[in-house]
Amino acid sequence: MEKGAKVVAYLMVVALLAMTGCLKLAYATDPTQLQDFCVGTNDPNATVFVNGLFCMDPKLATPGDFFFSSLDKPGNTNKKVGSNVTLVSAINLHGLNTLGISMARIDFAPYGENPPHTHPRATEILTVIKGQLLVGFVTSNLQNGGNRLFSKLLNEGDVSVFPQGLIHFQMNVGKTNAVAIAALSSQNPGVVTIANAVFGSNPPISADVLAKAFQLDKATIKYLQSKF
Repeated sequence: MEKGAKVVAYLMVVALLAMTGCLKLAYATDPTQLQDFCVGTNDPNATVFVNGLFCMDPKLATPGDFFFSSLDKPGNTNKKVGSNVTLVSAINLHGLNTLGISMARIDFAPYGENPPHTHPRATEILTVIKGQLLVGFVTSNLQNGGNRLFSKLLNEGDVSVFPQGLIHFQMNVGKTNAVAIAALSSQNPGVVTIANAVFGSNPPISADVLAKAFQLDKATIKYLQSKF
């Protein structure tokens, strides 16, 4: 009986390990939500699909569903910050749906920047194709209350990574245009541009709140809000 019990226990362990392995294989690349929030509703006419797009019948898919062109074309950098991001995601390359990846071309005018921002749902890896970029990211709050900056000057062919959710930036430090290609670990990485979110939200964050947070007077805060 003791030998039989050991055999049963062994088989149970093997089965458990097999189930665990299967679960790992089935685990999606995007294990968390693909939107900022999901408010519950009992109205079937007010619902949206969660964590991705509706799937096409595989028999109806065509090569065009897995193809996107135009990344060879420069984006319009005639903007205040002097940069343009052309994102390729499941929205415009439908075959990316559920695959957990996306990419972007980033164009920079001379001294243009991709201002400090975060991707709440993705890690980013960036390669400089043309020009020279100053890049960096800032850690989350450390135990001593500070935040550490990791920054590097990148030349053509150099690669840098920005961990998920951390504030990061890229700036063209040259007198000519610059181009970078970024890959992101989500089909919908999301982006929060810090200055826009803080000073340009709608409705605006209270000037009293921001004055206290930034240790500035309210007049300065309202001036900054007027810029966004």
